[in-house]
Amino acid sequence: MDTALTRLVGVRHPVVQSAMGWVAGPRLVSAAANAGALGILASATMTPDRLREAIREVASRTDAPFGVNLRADAGDAGDRVRIMIEEGVRVASFALAPSRELIIELKTAGVVVIPSVGARRHAEKVAAWGADAVIVQGGEGGGHTGEVATSVLLPQVVDAVDIPVVAAGGFSDGRGLVAALAYGAAGIAMGTRFLLTSDSTMPEAVKARYLAATVKDVTVTRTVDGVPHRMLRTELVDALERSGRARALLRAVRRAEGLRRLSGLSRRQMIRDGLALKQGRELTWAQVLLAANTPMLLKSAMVDGRMDLGVMASGQVAGVIDDLPSCAGLVDRIMAEAEEVLKGLESLRAVR
Repeated sequence: MDTALTRLVGVRHPVVQSAMGWVAGPRLVSAAANAGALGILASATMTPDRLREAIREVASRTDAPFGVNLRADAGDAGDRVRIMIEEGVRVASFALAPSRELIIELKTAGVVVIPSVGARRHAEKVAAWGADAVIVQGGEGGGHTGEVATSVLLPQVVDAVDIPVVAAGGFSDGRGLVAALAYGAAGIAMGTRFLLTSDSTMPEAVKARYLAATVKDVTVTRTVDGVPHRMLRTELVDALERSGRARALLRAVRRAEGLRRLSGLSRRQMIRDGLALKQGRELTWAQVLLAANTPMLLKSAMVDGRMDLGVMASGQVAGVIDDLPSCAGLVDRIMAEAEEVLKGLESLRAVR
């Protein structure tokens, strides 16, 4: 299927495997890339040295294009960009809008820049700065999310910018791909659907918990880090919502130190990143501390399998997923479904 996305990044299918912290590592990214989708490596919790190793590992597993997701507000973002350029990464993805200068540096080096946004004004801003495309996530999406549904947000952004738009939030099959194309998108991005594959390194018991979830088991809470965060409702989430702010902050301080060791950041860098986060999202210092806590809570469940100690970010679509295909099987199925839907629509047109 030929779209503006496939032409821009050189993949066979207009499908993106979203960057998910602790989950979108070399195995999943390379499997998605080999399946013809655009795999995106999540790097926020990696040290710069580990990022370089991970990029090389993906490159050793696939000849297909892939991307790396970066935190635009990180103190060492420039160093990570240089690693990407040196290693020949095809696509740079950002969870927060990168600066105009960062976009120019990447594009000068031939890297395709695709920020993720959750509002029309953010899409307009990065498009004006030179972004090559945008991923637009509606409120159904997992992790940090907004309040506007994909079906409302997507056409707004498509009408507002002249660059390819990739739709995210609520997609899992070929019907969704065709719907996104009908809205004017150039493809779809999926996180939870790729998380629930046999190529995902997430513990099997945790995958089983996701598969057992209904749409009502996926909730949005501010308790974890002070901003809306979509995840599975678990006993821990209930406990966090019942606990006082003081206890939550104490836990956040302890876990922030653990993140510092894992990411290789100095305390000064973490404070600088906290200042950037505080200003960029207009958060209180309490919310900044809670935000630093989130990666470690995610690691507890998604890596260590401790669902009693961690949280599980999830798109609402988890409630309709009931299997664990390989990435290749998933992408092939999505494209076959999309072709069937398109044929069905064409037959309706022929009848008229």
